[in-house]
Amino acid sequence: MKKKLLFIYNPHAGKGKIKSWLSDIIELFVKHDYEVTVYTTLKKESGTKIVEECLEKEEYDQIVCSGGDGTLNEVICGLMNSNVNIPVGYIPSGTTNDFAYTLSLPKHMLKAAKVAIKGKEFPFDVGVINGKYFTYTAAFGLFTDASYETPQTIKNLLGRLAYILEGVKRLPNWKSYSMEITCGDICIEDNFIFGMVTSSTSVGGFKGITGKDVLLDDGIFEGIFIKTPQNVLEFQSIINDLLTGKLNSDHIYYFPVKDIQMVSKEPVPWSTDGEFGGEYSKINIQIIKQALTIMRSTNELKGNHLEDKI
Repeated sequence: MKKKLLFIYNPHAGKGKIKSWLSDIIELFVKHDYEVTVYTTLKKESGTKIVEECLEKEEYDQIVCSGGDGTLNEVICGLMNSNVNIPVGYIPSGTTNDFAYTLSLPKHMLKAAKVAIKGKEFPFDVGVINGKYFTYTAAFGLFTDASYETPQTIKNLLGRLAYILEGVKRLPNWKSYSMEITCGDICIEDNFIFGMVTSSTSVGGFKGITGKDVLLDDGIFEGIFIKTPQNVLEFQSIINDLLTGKLNSDHIYYFPVKDIQMVSKEPVPWSTDGEFGGEYSKINIQIIKQALTIMRSTNELKGNHLEDKI
């Protein structure tokens, strides 16, 4: 019997390049003996609804999605909400594709499609922020709203530069948040311009700013919280610390996260996997170890981001 594959893609992600490869990708799936059901995401969170409704009607052997990290997030949410763990294949076609970089997935779409169905099954951790699932990052503060407030047309035109330009516009008016943070034995009360809980080695297209030994399957995310600088020189010092990997500094708190609580004096806007995740004055983030399974290259080499062949 043929295996059943649910294929969900975002036609507007990145520069819409999925459209040029769509026929070849579906043909590849069919040649590998899959019966393919295809859906497009038409609006925000429609990917989650598609997954939930499809899994309620029938069983699938695998899901493959194509789009940016937001599209992958929607699929992950649909699977977690449905309490179904079937392999997820990911064909990255967004602007930054942070999670794909961390997984060392090929940039070439047809090669990524091959990995999606013929790669190695890899269990990975999923985060939960106030009951909502996220794949690799939950963040607040400076630059985080640039990802979801930058128009898609500008992202398509300028790529990662669009995020940088949108973020720089916010520098003269950076917002500071007074927070109490509790994580295990760690208790902090301070003012912050940025905070993030992540498992990715790339955030917003910037590589290597989350530490050297980041793993996707150890049940631990990395917590990075940047204190509010008092002047431009302190802000420059923070940038230098991030670029050189000096994450435990006078300006930055850095520690492992399994379960963390944050309380602020006002509602704080959060970004989850690059999309708006809501505003909260109380936050609880938990990490579910090896919650789902994703396909990665069979010859993936740690530290090398190659366009792998299968």
